Formats: sequence, structure tokens, C-alpha cells
Amino acid sequence: MNQPLLSVIVPAKDQAPFIRDSMTSLTRQFDDPSVMEVIVIDDGSTDGTGELAAAFASRLPGLQILRNEAATGVASARNRGLDIATGRFITFLDPDDWYAPGHLSRITDEIAGLGVDFLRVDHIRHTGGVRTVHKAPQARRGTKLDPRNDIAPHDQSTMVDYCFPPFGIFDGGLKDAGLLHFLDGRHTAEDRPWVWRLHLKAASYAVSNQLGAFYRRGVASSLTQVFDRRQLDFLPCFAEVFRLVGEDPEASRFWPKAVRQFLAIACHQLDRSADMDKQVVAELHAGINAALAGLPEDVRGQGLAGLDNKRRKLLKPVLRRAAA
Repeated sequence: MNQPLLSVIVPAKDQAPFIRDSMTSLTRQFDDPSVMEVIVIDDGSTDGTGELAAAFASRLPGLQILRNEAATGVASARNRGLDIATGRFITFLDPDDWYAPGHLSRITDEIAGLGVDFLRVDHIRHTGGVRTVHKAPQARRGTKLDPRNDIAPHDQSTMVDYCFPPFGIFDGGLKDAGLLHFLDGRHTAEDRPWVWRLHLKAASYAVSNQLGAFYRRGVASSLTQVFDRRQLDFLPCFAEVFRLVGEDPEASRFWPKAVRQFLAIACHQLDRSADMDKQVVAELHAGINAALAGLPEDVRGQGLAGLDNKRRKLLKPVLRRAAA
């Protein structure tokens, strides 16, 4: 059996309103759709998402539907797809997003031509019918780059802030090297250690000018819209980021960026904690303090010293409570 050119991994839970749009867009990517292996992980859906995706089997010859009877979360669902993916290249598609016709064909040609480990692309955000272009924070396009050089500086948006898995394509060899899997069991922030691992350990990457990935924002079921314990997953995810940075030979080069990211997300969650259950808030405070306490003292001090007034105010009662 010939190796597929591209594996597309689609984790989907209760996405009946959108999955047909995503799957339809996949039928319009290659003149011969059989070059694609499409792996849909139906992650415990109760609304027929898997059945709606399976209806595309005649139009997508490489379609596979994997069923999780109980939901495992987006990280584990993607990992299950990765475990069986066999494509020369791999990409991810969220089930409420879609591609312009031919987008995957164009970026597959580009990554093959450049010979890089991974290729990132800009995306179009679709929010309430309004579309806006969001660019990856690297101006150099269509050329081979060192991913480690695009982690810093800590006080500017860089490629480790552009952590969306669907907006790119990856050489299948990265999976074999253990660089594409996500932190198992996590529902939010799973893309943070994922993007850090890629930039610390892959040899090369590029950014494309191709514009054809659509990102649907404002969906009520999105985890960005909920306030339960799943929001605390940023804590173990950043524990993994800190582990990766701490073990790197150039740790001092990357600590400022990692800590600044953590503090930004911690303060974001503190800012919305009024809508959280009291026990979740208590766990949030304790988790932030434990994460900071585990950092090298100089790294922690520099990170806290760099906070703006709004974030300093949000963190102050948390840090005061820890000192009490």
C-alpha cells in the first residue's frame, strides 16, 4: 500500500453544526483526494458527529473514523490520531474550522520544496460573520529558518505565541522523533508545550504566505468560553514548558519568554476567576504559587519585576496569601 502524502487529524466532540463544513473543505484540497489520509477522532460525541463525518467516505477514500466512547479531551484525541497516522506529512484540523480550496495542496508543495521540518501559515478568523487576517509573528517568508531563533525576545510576540496546531504542516519524521504529540489528558493550553518542543528541538522551519485556513471564533462550546476546572490545565502544561526549558543547554536564553507567557496566562485566568467556582479559584491560586516557587529564584524575580501594573495588581493578593 502506498504511503499517503498527507495525514489530516481531526479531533471532534459534539460538532454536528460544523463538521460537514470541515469535511466538505477537505474534499476540495487535492485533485486526487486519495493522497490524503483523514483521521477523525469522534471523542465521545452524543450528537452524531462521527456519523456525519463518516458520510464523506465516498468522497474521501482515506477516511478513518476512530470512536472514543467516553471523551478524552483534545490532546488525547489528537494523540490517538497521531499514533496511527502514516502520511509523509501531517496536519491538524479542528472540526469547526475549514480550508479554502487547494490550501493543503499548496502548503504540501511548499514544505516539500523547502525541505523544512515544519511550515506555519497565517489564518483568517471568522467571528460572527466578520473575517480578519491574523499573521504569524515572523516577517521572513518562504525561507528556511532556525526555530530556536524565533522563541525570543520575551517582550514581543514570537512564534511560540503562535501556538495553533491547525495552522501549519509537519514532516512525518517529527512524529517518529516524538515532537508532535500533546500532553495527554489536557483540554486547554495543550498547544503550549507542543509549540515549545517544536521550536526547541526541530532543526528547521519556515513561514508561508499561503492564506487559506479559517478559524471559527466565538463558538459557545469552545473551552475558551467556559470557566470550570479544565481551565487549570495551563498549570501542568506550563510545568512541561518549564521542564523543557530547564533541561535545555541554553535555558537562560529562553527562561524570560517562558515565564512571561506563564504569568500572562495566569493573570488572564485570575482576571476571569470571578466566574469560577470557589474551589477552582483556590486551586488556581495554589497552582500559580507552586509553579512560581519551582522556578530558579533569579528567573522568578525577573519575571515578576517585569509585570505591568494591571498584572501586578491581579497577582498581588495571590502572592500575599502564599507569604502569609
